[in-house]
Amino acid sequence: MSRLSLTALRKMKAAQEKIAVLTAYDASFSHALEEAGVEVILVGDSLGMVVQGQESTLPVSVDNMIYHSANVARGSDKAFIVADMPFMSYANADQAIANAARLMAEGGAQMVKLEGGAIIADTIAQLTSRGIPVCAHLGLLPQSVHRLGGYIVQGREKAAADELLADALKLEQAGADMLVLECVPAALAARVTEALTIPVIGIGAGKDCDGQVLVLYDMLGLTPGRRPRFSHDFLADTGAIQAAISQYVQDVKSGAFPTPEQQF
Repeated sequence: MSRLSLTALRKMKAAQEKIAVLTAYDASFSHALEEAGVEVILVGDSLGMVVQGQESTLPVSVDNMIYHSANVARGSDKAFIVADMPFMSYANADQAIANAARLMAEGGAQMVKLEGGAIIADTIAQLTSRGIPVCAHLGLLPQSVHRLGGYIVQGREKAAADELLADALKLEQAGADMLVLECVPAALAARVTEALTIPVIGIGAGKDCDGQVLVLYDMLGLTPGRRPRFSHDFLADTGAIQAAISQYVQDVKSGAFPTPEQQF
């Protein structure tokens, strides 16, 4: 059976059918997510924190991402696989092309994800012109957490919101085929989602995005310490991992998740 395609994801947006996305880092969870109906699996550099125990995503290497992406690819047959490009692995277009090619050829990814605004538009254009699908990432950028001053909501002020929308349009024009919006006000996320023709996946960005993504360990209540306000412990509700993942998919599809309390 062939994997889900970008064409299918665009059709879901057009039909206003919500897209369920979760992170995974190994074959067993990849299989579990696919069985529950998750359409897109994100091999996130969040593995640095939830798997490796790092304080941030910054220490994660390209080799780390290839290893985990390949594991995820082996555990699924149908899901669309997106792999994060880690910190400073796309500092220039040549570096981005070489590393993205490895993530696809060795890691089995169908798409790579890059953080940043208009400054990376040329890099996205260089990648997509070579047949490498790109997911852009705006709002809270974990790889820029030190510059942003912490894990805080982005785009609250009008000027910042307008800049984010302009960035989103420019990245789509450059060739991005998907966008992740993290930690932005729900009203801004709704504006961006309506303005773009590509699927917009939210995390802490309200219910009006075309789909939702969470870190798997957050939605299973496994992440140590305080979990993000926009997350929810589905395992506590259901008592079983597979049931928790299925409940997440169901709640994303129905619009029950996120609730007003889980958005900004």
